[in-house]
Parts: sequence; C-alpha cells; structure tokens
Amino acid sequence: MVMNLRPVALAAVLALVVSACGGDEQAAGGPPPPELGVIAVQPGNVPLEKDLVGRLAPFRSADVRARVPGVLQQRVYEEGTDVKEGQVLFQIDPAQLQAAVGQAQASLAAAQANYANAKVAADRARTLAPQKFVSQADLDNALAAERSASASVKQAEAALQNARINLGYATVRAPIDGRAGKQQVTEGALVGQGNATLLTTVDQIDPLYVNFSLSVSELDQVRRAMVDHSAGEAHVQVFLPDGSAYAHTGVIDFSGDVVDPATGAVALRARLPNPGRSLLPGTYVTLKATMGMQSGAVRVPQAALQRDAQGAYVLVVGADDTVVRKDVVASRTMGRDWVIGGGLDAGDRVVVSGIQRAQPGQPAKATPWQPPSEAGAPASAPAAAPAGTGPDAEDAAEPAAPAPADAADDASSEG
Repeated sequence: MVMNLRPVALAAVLALVVSACGGDEQAAGGPPPPELGVIAVQPGNVPLEKDLVGRLAPFRSADVRARVPGVLQQRVYEEGTDVKEGQVLFQIDPAQLQAAVGQAQASLAAAQANYANAKVAADRARTLAPQKFVSQADLDNALAAERSASASVKQAEAALQNARINLGYATVRAPIDGRAGKQQVTEGALVGQGNATLLTTVDQIDPLYVNFSLSVSELDQVRRAMVDHSAGEAHVQVFLPDGSAYAHTGVIDFSGDVVDPATGAVALRARLPNPGRSLLPGTYVTLKATMGMQSGAVRVPQAALQRDAQGAYVLVVGADDTVVRKDVVASRTMGRDWVIGGGLDAGDRVVVSGIQRAQPGQPAKATPWQPPSEAGAPASAPAAAPAGTGPDAEDAAEPAAPAPADAADDASSEG
C-alpha cells in the first residue's frame, strides 16, 4: 500500500513546484516582446521594368541587285567588310551596254539631221508664204515636218540618256553605308536576265534595332501604371550572353498598335548604339525594358512578403508597438524586392526579420533592419560553424536545460 502512494505524492510535489514557477513568471510580467527587424516604407515613383527576350536587327538593310542583264565579271569588295555609300561592289560586262549607247548616239545624230533639214524647209515656206509663192497646204506640211523632227530629236536624246544610265548600272555600287555580306552569284554567271538578280546585301549595324514584344495584358498594365509618358524614360538595357550588361542603353522608338493574332502580343522596338560593331543582327538577347514610372508604389524585401489562402500580406509594427497584418497588392519583383502597388501607407514599419516570432495583435520591439551585406555578415559561413546559427537562430533551437540536481545525485549513487 505504501508503494502505491509514493508516485501520487511525487506528482503532487511536482505540481506544486510548477505552479510556484508560473506564479513567479506572472509576478515578473511574462517574457519580453520579441525583437523584430523593420523598415519604414515611403510610397514613391518606381521604374516599370520588364525582363524580356528580343532579337537584334539591322538599322537599314539594302539588297544589292543586278539592274541590267550581263555577265558578272568581278567582285570588287571583300566579303564581310564595311563599305561606304557609292563604293564599287561588282562589275558587269559593259560591252553590250556600250554598244547600246553608241546606237543611241547614232539615232540622235540622225534625228538632229532630219530636224535641221525640216527646219530649213519650214523657214523657206515661212518666207515665201506671204508672197503667195507656196500654197497654204505646203506651208502647213513644212511646219508639221519641222515639229515631228523636233520631237524625234527629243526622243533620241531620251534614248541616249537611258542607254547611259544602263551602262552606269554595269558598275554596281553600295546603296548605303554598312557591312557587305556574302557574294550570292559567282563571276561568269549571267545576271539581270528577266529578274533583278540578288548579288549581296549591305546591312547598317550602327545603330541596331532590338525587336521584342509585350502581351496585351502586360502593355495595358504598363500604360495604366505609368505616371510619365516621356520618351526619355522608355529605354532598354541589353545583357550579353555571358550575363554582363551591354555598355550602351537603347531607346524605345516604336510601339505597335496592332495585336499579332498568332501570339496575342504587340511589337515594340528600341534603337541601340553599336559603335564597336560587337553586336550582330539576328542575335537573340535578354533585355530589361524600362517602360516608365509607376506612381505610389512601395518596394519591400522579398522576405517581408507572405502569402496564404487570402492572398499576399505583410506584418507591420503599429504606432502602439503591436503587430498588425496588412493585405497588399504585390504586382511584380524588382531585383531582391517586391513592388507593392497598394495596401501600405507612408511610414509603415514592415517586418522583415523575425517574422516567425511576430504574431498579429501581440506586442513587439521594432529595430531598424539592415541587409546582410550592409550589416557586415560574412559572404559564407565558416566550415566549423554550428548548425542553426543566424539572425533567427533562437527561433530554431533553444538552449538545453540542465538536468535536475536530484537526478544527477541518483545517477552518481547508482554508479
């Protein structure tokens, strides 16, 4: 009977001890409020940025074609080099064209001779007509012949000019400044027979165009959020394949007003300087497009934003040092921050660190939060660092309580 009562007596003693400890904590006012890292936010203008993929295109592209028939004799330029407007690129055999010029010159000479004869006859008729030595019909015929001969001269002059123009086309020149591409037709080939044969292409690659697109919903969101529509703020930053930023910034100079039915997107274009000719047309690039400025927006670190079934929210330490939940509109990310489009007021102290210890409606101690890089945190933890270290280590692991003295004594006596 004594052995059965001993556990009951021990339980009663432990209950008295626990109640005594709880009474001491209540008398001391309970545990202190948790310390939370906060930032004070201020709404302002935030750049409207979009991460996109675009393709480079030449500023101008001109097809060089054979405009007259003939045999291609020579390629004068070096493929893949920069050429100037008017520089000779190809030479077409001019023999037939020179013969056509000679024929046109002969036709002009014949027309001029006919006109001279017709003019002499007409002048004679004009002189004799007042004296009634020639009939009126003869006078009319002489004047008509003079006019016809004059028209024939003009026609022959035009034919000669056309023949000279065609002869000039035998020397194919660059239509614009740019980089001449690969030769499309080899020497000895017959070109310009029926169709204008493509010889090569000259592309102007300084500056370049960057073609990209935005969906209709994204473009509508950008237009509604923009506070300033000035062209100076609409620009793009191109990133190279190795991830580094290109040295020059492009300016958006075109926005389409027609939606592509195949993709549901609107085409946009930016003009990008390329003085070193390091970028080539046809290359796909990643870019960050700044479409304007969003007014009344707030940036908060990504660690501060939380989500549940009701949506996105943040915890705020109010003026009475009490934690409050605020539902927000998280529109997009920007670097390491979330851009909050609504739900926060100027001066709100948003909780960034210690969120696990923050409970809505409970008191808290707000301290200014600093990013790890600014707070002097090491880039990497030492190899011998114990697990669980960090700014919230006290939430993850509590110090182990020492063993009761009685238990230690019992263990020693048993040894």
